[in-house]
Amino acid sequence: MKNNVKIFRVQADLTQHQLAEKVGVTRQTISLIEKGKYNPTLKLCLEICYAVNKTLDEIFWVDQEEI
Repeated sequence: MKNNVKIFRVQADLTQHQLAEKVGVTRQTISLIEKGKYNPTLKLCLEICYAVNKTLDEIFWVDQEEI
């Protein structure tokens, strides 16, 4: 699933490892989410949003034709 996790993680000055620790997953999970190869749960999406101070729409919104 396409997303903007990497963009906002970098803007928040966090490494993959740091973000993973904040949200309680592994660095590998964050890497897979950023690559669009792992669909996180809604709970994990929200935790990522809170960690980088962004909304669900800003990070995870995709237009219907992009699905």
